[in-house]
Amino acid sequence: MHELGVTESIAAICLKHAQRNHAKRIVKVNVKLGDLAGIVDHYVSFYWDMVTKDTVAQGAELNFIKVPVAAYCRKCDEEFAVEEFDLTCPKCGEADTELVSGREFLVESIEIE
Repeated sequence: MHELGVTESIAAICLKHAQRNHAKRIVKVNVKLGDLAGIVDHYVSFYWDMVTKDTVAQGAELNFIKVPVAAYCRKCDEEFAVEEFDLTCPKCGEADTELVSGREFLVESIEIE
């Protein structure tokens, strides 16, 4: 159920920026969501209507930009897509790697009127 709290946080961020920019209405919210973020997008969408009711965000489209998991190999300087949680570099076979994407969860942009 942590998606409710997350959705409330997204709404708070959007409403704060809308107020600062004297928005009459929030039209669309773009959220970057990494595959490893642990957030279920359809639950956030479900709660969105509830937490934005009677605000300038009511009826706004919530758009998720999915970010795949990628890693970087320190040995051969290669960035690669991670499949099935295998962080072994497909080029050189080393495991000296680090995640570079896939954990993102942020409001990327807000479209207002």
